[in-house]
Order: sequence, then structure tokens, then C-alpha cells
Amino acid sequence: MKLTYALTALGLAIATPLPALAATIAAVMYKNPQCSCCEAYAAYLEQNGFKVDIKPVNNLFSSDAGVPADLEGCHTMMVDGYVVDGLMPVEIVKKLLTERPAITGITLAGMPAGAPGMGGQKDGTWTVYAFTRDGKAPTVYATE
Repeated sequence: MKLTYALTALGLAIATPLPALAATIAAVMYKNPQCSCCEAYAAYLEQNGFKVDIKPVNNLFSSDAGVPADLEGCHTMMVDGYVVDGLMPVEIVKKLLTERPAITGITLAGMPAGAPGMGGQKDGTWTVYAFTRDGKAPTVYATE
């Protein structure tokens, strides 16, 4: 009888998965050295499972990464093969990394009030655009 209980307990232990440890998501952020909201945004990401390597650059990196000029944010980040431009909510970044669409990246243009890393209250809906390097017009990826 004791052997039966021991084997049952062992079987349950093997069949029950251990909680998965969330892997840290590596990101490299290129930002203007004078911009302080980018550092606050990096801290926000790190509180949500990212490890952000900040690289100050004096030139606009967004255009080099393929971000359309009229949709640029205040910094450009490289995450797992994608470009993430601007103060993007972490849920949308994680959605991108889960869905893995055939795009170059996503962007939240400007520095909207209430966005992660910015002060103030959110006013209205944010539109996140997906873009590619093939000359096609950007498309709406998400709204928040």
C-alpha cells in the first residue's frame, strides 16, 4: 500500500509542471543623451520582465531602423529582431513578440501624455503602427 502511494505521489510530481520561470527579454534602446523620459521608459520595461541596454546616440536612429519619418517616437529599441519605436505599452511589445508578424517593427509616434515613461494623463486613443522596409504604407497594429 505504501509503495502504491509513493508511486502515485511520484507520478503526480512528474506530471505536474513546475511554474515556468519568465525569461528576461533583452532589448537595446538607442536614445538621445538628453532625453530623460527614455530612461523612465527603460525602468518601466525592466519592471515588466525586460533587460534594457541603453545606448546614447547623437543622430536620429529611427530612420536607420526603417521607422517612417512621420511616425517616429522619442527613441528606438531593438527587441528579438523587431524595431519598437516610441513609448510603447509593454502589453503591445509582448503581443508583437508572441505573434511574430512578418513586419520590421511597430511605432507609437511622438511622446503622448500618459504613455509609459511620460507624465500626465492619457488623453484619447493611441494608435500603434506596424511598418516594413518594402515601401508599403504602415498599417494599424494595435490601439490602446
